[in-house]
Amino acid sequence: MTNHRLKLITTEDGSHSLLREDLNETYHSFHGARSESAYVFIEQCLHYYAEHTKKGPIRIFEVGFGTGLNAFLAAAYAAEHQLSLEFHTVEPFPVKPDIYRQLNFGQSEEERSLLNALHESGWESPRSITSRFSLVKYETTLEDFSATRDFDMIFFDAFAPSKQAEVWELTNLKKCFDLLQPGGILTTYCAQGQFKRNLAAAGFEVQTLKGAMGKKEMVRGVKN
Repeated sequence: MTNHRLKLITTEDGSHSLLREDLNETYHSFHGARSESAYVFIEQCLHYYAEHTKKGPIRIFEVGFGTGLNAFLAAAYAAEHQLSLEFHTVEPFPVKPDIYRQLNFGQSEEERSLLNALHESGWESPRSITSRFSLVKYETTLEDFSATRDFDMIFFDAFAPSKQAEVWELTNLKKCFDLLQPGGILTTYCAQGQFKRNLAAAGFEVQTLKGAMGKKEMVRGVKN
């Protein structure tokens, strides 16, 4: 698949992100890549679900592997809370080694090895990254993803609707609804009005929450 030109940038909390120059769009918030991911996907999704269900293993589906930050934070959460996670993610344009090896998400040697292992994991087949975290990556888009298994949650981390409107369309959100088991949740940094209407039309209960640093709102969808 086409490799788009990426530029390494530093966000306001000191963590790296990438700028995709053909879209003039960053992979994470300028206000803080790590801070946003930790709040939107770990605190308001993974932690919220784990605290309310007390079950495991938890199955996660991610729209947009990108820099690997969400998977990295999820793996760290699994280790800290002794929780088993099965992480599935789609990414049509994988980040190349010369880029991801520069990312500063991991401060220790162990953390850097974890991030590299996530990126170096093969495609289409499960790999145990740690004793509590397994990963399956699919080099495809959400539109072409064909798995039918029930997931507990979805990290919806696509580029913004203003840049890739097709990813946020009702058809894809209905697909996400079908991928979740009853009681499953979807979170995203986006709180656009049309997106929330599409989410509701797909069958989700829409919860508008306080946003990450620098953003007023974010959204959690619940499959009741």
